[in-house]
Amino acid sequence: MTLPIKKLLGGLAAGLVFAASAAQAAWPEKPITIIVPWAAGGSTDILARMLSEGLTQSLGQPVVVENRSGASGNIGTAFVARAKPDGYTLLVGSMSTHTMNQALYTNMPFDGVKDFTPIAELALVTNTMVVHPSVPAKDLKEFVAYAKANPDAVAYASAGQGSTNHLSAVLFERAAGVKMMHVPYRGGAPAVMDTVAGRTQVLFSAGTQTLPHVQSGKLKLLAVTEAERSPLLPEVPTVAETLPGYELAVWYGAFGPADMPPELTARLNKEINAILKRPDVIKKMNDMGVVLTETTPEQFGTLLAQDAQKYGKLIKELGITAE
Repeated sequence: MTLPIKKLLGGLAAGLVFAASAAQAAWPEKPITIIVPWAAGGSTDILARMLSEGLTQSLGQPVVVENRSGASGNIGTAFVARAKPDGYTLLVGSMSTHTMNQALYTNMPFDGVKDFTPIAELALVTNTMVVHPSVPAKDLKEFVAYAKANPDAVAYASAGQGSTNHLSAVLFERAAGVKMMHVPYRGGAPAVMDTVAGRTQVLFSAGTQTLPHVQSGKLKLLAVTEAERSPLLPEVPTVAETLPGYELAVWYGAFGPADMPPELTARLNKEINAILKRPDVIKKMNDMGVVLTETTPEQFGTLLAQDAQKYGKLIKELGITAE
């Protein structure tokens, strides 16, 4: 090969590398869409809109939120799974859409792990265990003793088969060695109200739904279900302090379609984590019972895979379906 040809090929290779890096550096060149697979107004939607505002400022391009609700989050989530992995279509999803739905529904339009690029865990929802005041237990240890002495007599409410309320209670039954009666409702609001009314005695649910009733004395707060105490409720014990090994953490996360470039994923992770550290964002979400987190894409990917295996196995063992 002659020297001029070598130089020409070398120049072409260098040009391709430069062009690729320049294209990457130019991102974003157009508006970005964040899909929220639920209706507007909920905590995931509010968090997504705070991210969109922060990303619009830091990236210099409009970042808009689009709500595509339906099918327990599957419609909007599937839309992102089919999108190009170019960083222009993102998702704010949850542990239910990515680690539970695969086991709950047949003919799923996506795989919650394989069809997505994990960008960052965003937050943990403070998940509480509350009981009606008529239950003769002032703490979790006394409740376990009461439930053991009254098998199937204690009823727990849930937002439906396979909901996080349901799985929280099933995991509790296993850890405590008790048997309670499941009363599923069509949604979280009626489950809360019937527990407040005393028609059901126990509920595992987000603090946003339960804490106002705890403050008014209509419900008793026994514990939180995360592995560690919530910084929002530092005086409240975890279930694991009485039943070692128990944990159910409800998280939100940012995703892109599978096969996003690592450099793009890392940049989005950095930009998002910076927004999650802003005092106004922290206060807004804390007031809703949501604790913001900070992870790398790799850490979030590990959590995603572990939870998908954990909850998928549990759901299949119990034969739970949402259809």
